[in-house]
Amino acid sequence: MSFAWHEIRDNFMQSSSTLRFQHSFEALRRTSNPIAAFRDPAAMLDALHRGAANPDQKNIVLTTLIEAAQSDGPPADCALTVLLLALWPGLDAIRRRSIWRRIGSPEEVASEILARATEAIRSLDLQNVNWIAATLLRNIERDMIRARQRDTARERFASGADPDEVADTGDSGIGAAGYARLNGAVRKLLGDDALLVIRVAIEGFSQTEAAVELGLTEAAARKRYQRAMRRLSDALQEIP
Repeated sequence: MSFAWHEIRDNFMQSSSTLRFQHSFEALRRTSNPIAAFRDPAAMLDALHRGAANPDQKNIVLTTLIEAAQSDGPPADCALTVLLLALWPGLDAIRRRSIWRRIGSPEEVASEILARATEAIRSLDLQNVNWIAATLLRNIERDMIRARQRDTARERFASGADPDEVADTGDSGIGAAGYARLNGAVRKLLGDDALLVIRVAIEGFSQTEAAVELGLTEAAARKRYQRAMRRLSDALQEIP
């Protein structure tokens, strides 16, 4: 049985209000000082989403929840649910971008995001992470994009099509034909930076999001985007 995205969140919220869940949360409070300050999951989520706590304090709370989620017993499931709810705004943004990229149907995207989020939380190496939320969300979206790219590459190989003729089509929401014309026109001016400019200037993605998709560092994407926009500006100045 499939559920709408908002129904999944409502289901999590409902489960977090049960007596059994509250007992698990109390167990977390007794063993963790960062969590002890919150009387219930709702208070914690409010602090993480809208509270006045600084980013370092929020990161400490998330780190504590990760440690609990990676342990054994009922508190682990409790911590996992709270983490998913804490990350929900970011997961929702990934869902919207994934549907835009046509990674799958809304139901398929929702299922994949939750599966990847659960796996990312359970397997996150805290020794190599500074910012919990940013790292988890970046890894989830990166892995979804890479999986789609692998599937697309296999389809192209199986079809015998020339990869250069069909590269990057279907991601823009304007259809393959429209995307091909747009990509071709911009590529004549900007070369390999064309897709970066299309993603940011036309489709509305941030430079960070485009960097993740294209396998670039944020600094490299920013530098290439600025360079490409200067070239585009110069080209427009030459038009009589």
